[in-house]
Amino acid sequence: MIPPLRPICCLLLLGALGRTAFAQADTAAGSAPKKILFFSKSSGYEHRVIAPPGAPVGTSPGNTHPGLALEILRALGAKNGIAFTFSKDGSLFSPAYLDQFDAYFFYTTGDLTETGTDGQPAMTLAGKRALLEAVRHGKGFIGVHSASDTFHSPGNKESKAPERFQADGDKADDYIKMLGGEFIRHGKQQPSHLIVIDPHFPGIALMSPRVAITEEWYSLKDFAPDLHVLLVQDTTGMTGPEYARPNYPSTWIRRHGQGRVFYTNLGHRDDMWQSARYQALLLGAIRWTTGQVEADLTPNLSTAAPQAQVLPHYVKSP
Repeated sequence: MIPPLRPICCLLLLGALGRTAFAQADTAAGSAPKKILFFSKSSGYEHRVIAPPGAPVGTSPGNTHPGLALEILRALGAKNGIAFTFSKDGSLFSPAYLDQFDAYFFYTTGDLTETGTDGQPAMTLAGKRALLEAVRHGKGFIGVHSASDTFHSPGNKESKAPERFQADGDKADDYIKMLGGEFIRHGKQQPSHLIVIDPHFPGIALMSPRVAITEEWYSLKDFAPDLHVLLVQDTTGMTGPEYARPNYPSTWIRRHGQGRVFYTNLGHRDDMWQSARYQALLLGAIRWTTGQVEADLTPNLSTAAPQAQVLPHYVKSP
């Protein structure tokens, strides 16, 4: 388990990383900060890290406070020239609104065209199309944890349905095709190892494969064939039917048209957000998706996780 780290320690370490791993970034005096929309509407389950302090876990109607995530990202942005806008209002999505940002950072759940759990305004279908087109035409996209539990493909609306354990292929939702993979289900939180596939991606150096990480691990499917996999989920020794499968991608990057897309299944727990390793990974994702640094994009799914498309069998949740 990752021990909680004091924020000041994390920021000091990230400051050092900013002077080394991110040396390619434009840090010239007076350069405009990158503008990131952190969007955390929960049409489905609402996670604690994006809920107000002290709010009940799972549902908080009327919540407009992004919780711990806001505090972490606000501090990260202040140290690294990143201007975050925090929002749960899906009704704002339009070409003009989206155009003001360099990238979109999603910690979301459910069908965002529905008001759902948190009671915040939903996207329109036109707003969803505007998002996908903005990424296709060059904007960055960062999805963490439940971003893959968003806009499920047809037939996958209920988390306990057997259909979740079947591949959708070409029938996958356009958002899922953009993201590069889709949530199936998670089991109990438990320690697991991540296999580092690309140690050169900015910020990933702290992800030691020797250290077991305790998380709420998402089992995933429908991986885009052009993924450049960064981290692979080592399913060895994991308990739960969701993980009775060969190793599969946990974290990746890909191109969607001209846009740059990053996803990681990490990010459920408070101590993950507070850890230097996760903050470094997020900063690397932001740098890369906004074009400040480059990274290898060679598709490597077939070598990084050659049996990733072998899915676990459906077992009804207790």
